[in-house]
Amino acid sequence: MLASAVVWGAFVLAFVFGAVGNKTNFCTMGAVSDVVNMGDWSRMRMWLLAIAVAIAGANALDLAGLVDLSRSAYPAPRWPWLAYSVGGLLFGVGMTLASGCASRSLIRIGGGNLKSLVAMLFLALAAEMTLRGLLSPVRTEVLSALAVQFDQGQDLSWLVAASLGIGKRSVQPWIAAGIALGLLAFVLKDRDFRNDHERLLAAVVIGLTIVGGWYVTGHLGFIAEDPETLQEAYIGTRTARPESFTFIGPAANTLELLQFWTDKSARVTFGVAVVVGTLVGSFAYAMAKRRFHWESFASAADTRNHVIGGVLMGFGGVTAMGCTIGQGITGISTLALGSILVFFSIIAGAALTMKIQYRRMLKAG
Repeated sequence: MLASAVVWGAFVLAFVFGAVGNKTNFCTMGAVSDVVNMGDWSRMRMWLLAIAVAIAGANALDLAGLVDLSRSAYPAPRWPWLAYSVGGLLFGVGMTLASGCASRSLIRIGGGNLKSLVAMLFLALAAEMTLRGLLSPVRTEVLSALAVQFDQGQDLSWLVAASLGIGKRSVQPWIAAGIALGLLAFVLKDRDFRNDHERLLAAVVIGLTIVGGWYVTGHLGFIAEDPETLQEAYIGTRTARPESFTFIGPAANTLELLQFWTDKSARVTFGVAVVVGTLVGSFAYAMAKRRFHWESFASAADTRNHVIGGVLMGFGGVTAMGCTIGQGITGISTLALGSILVFFSIIAGAALTMKIQYRRMLKAG
């Protein structure tokens, strides 16, 4: 079945993502921490290179007619700037308290980290509550209520094309190439990073998994005429749209699936397969390299931080429509203005929290 092909495609891509993430210590929270605390841009350059690859690959697929990125959720005309800003900030705070974002937590669980397991459980619970539960009104009636409505889409190609009075396709290749090449130039400017072939390759592979996700859902999973509705459809995704890697909503969906497994309407989707594949890929690598070891909390304060961090990531991630991967790479690959705002909001939230933690540590010492 086509849905099975989409799900297995997601699992294979995520398996690679998890294994590479474990091997190279790919961590977006760590990237921010290295810059803020040590002035080291190595892991940040990994993140930026992955973004550059994802932008180039995703827009190449779109321009070739293989995937329609405008059908995804990210470039939608409605731009809820307050939700993006607040959600991103809270996610950044949460990932710092929990010692890693959602994807990094899954990778750490695969290596035996029980702290990350607790953080992910609270993340999934908070995400579910924000999607359809107690916290949902805060998101929908307060934070998402303030929004800017664009005529077409909120991606940079549409915005520039509209301002110039020309077609989107006239500017999309130049904008995508310009941003990707700009990021690439910054990344490769550092000689040490250029010579770090392992991290270079890892960043490229991670970027390509995002591109692969777009291809699997937006091309392989696309049917021109659904036999039941006689309309176009995207098979195997929760949103019935093209998707790629994101972890907050899918974490909630995975928890829901585990709770209602015998429900005939419950099904494994692309997002759930990404969550499971990342975990299994990290575990497989940890076992193969004998790096698997159990790690637990050092204190009650450590436990508290991971619980609060998980809750903030769950609420913030749903409110911002994504995480460091979901918005920070996948969303930005569509050139969506909202994704760029979330990206910088996450970094701001994380950096602020790190500064506060550092000052407290100095006072305590």
